[in-house]
Amino acid sequence: MNLRHHGDSDTAPGLIDLAVNVRSPAPAWLLHALTHDPARWAIYPDPREAMAALANRHGVPPHYVLPVAGAAAAFTLVAESLRPTQPVVVHPQFTEPESALTDAGLPVTRHVLPAPAFLLDPDKVPHGDLVVIGNPTNPTGTLHPAAAIRSLRRPDRIVVVDEAFMDFVPGEQESVLNGDDLTGMLVVRSLTKMWGIPGIRAGYVVGDPRLVEVLAHRQRPWATSTPALDALVVCNTPEALAEAGAAARQTDNDRALLCSALANVGFPVAGTPRTPFVLVPSTRLGRESIRPRLARHGFAVRRGETFPGLGPDWFRAAVRDEATSTALAEALAAIAQAAGSHPSTSG
Repeated sequence: MNLRHHGDSDTAPGLIDLAVNVRSPAPAWLLHALTHDPARWAIYPDPREAMAALANRHGVPPHYVLPVAGAAAAFTLVAESLRPTQPVVVHPQFTEPESALTDAGLPVTRHVLPAPAFLLDPDKVPHGDLVVIGNPTNPTGTLHPAAAIRSLRRPDRIVVVDEAFMDFVPGEQESVLNGDDLTGMLVVRSLTKMWGIPGIRAGYVVGDPRLVEVLAHRQRPWATSTPALDALVVCNTPEALAEAGAAARQTDNDRALLCSALANVGFPVAGTPRTPFVLVPSTRLGRESIRPRLARHGFAVRRGETFPGLGPDWFRAAVRDEATSTALAEALAAIAQAAGSHPSTSG
């Protein structure tokens, strides 16, 4: 299984891209803020303003915060600096955390949540001194209760929560950052998805200051670029947060339309997604991937088999506008009809 496979590898020229779940294009005001003063790039990066902005947003002291060059860099820091002996990764989820742990020579235990809802039962998570979980989770879209995630903590365990998609949840309900106690916890955030700037590599960690200090000590000097630090500042102003909130509400509406369209042609999505993408089983058409057939209809979707716990009969599709969702549903209906399969539900 290729844990380093990502959605951009599933795109192709001429296809409607539903494989990458980045909101794009980036707002013009953001691009202007990052490029209007190139003279700043001649100075070594200074993270203090970004740390202050992030601390203010989340209501924590600055030493609870560490800017990083994207979420993937945070997972590498966790693996290399904390050196857990019994790490557990809750799957299906973003595979970079497991890749980072494996690259560091650490034995990973996989805890796979059951389909189709992929709900977390904290009591069933295996013993381990570090647990990694996404919330809401990529690729399932599941939003776990914050109380359930907090209950994973133990005196001898660190809990790492990947909240890269939490800003797509209106009000960021169920974020563990909404609580006062971050003891034993690290939360990883990213600007990539909401703000459409994956090439900038802007992310951050918020959490237990003792653990953040360990990560900061391991982090290389000037590890986060000036444009990334600038992005962390301008994307956390009240105006930017209001725009993100509006985008999250629009995504909710667009996702509801997509889920309805897919269900009406016999392809109901897994669980109750709260993300800018949905996970869809295509088992009714067999165990082989439906991706080649969707490509012939003009769509690129994210394959499922590179996520532990899923197989080729799953695909992830990004939430787009109503016209695109309708066209995807029509393509799936045509594929099912050609295969002699008919919807089990309608509405």
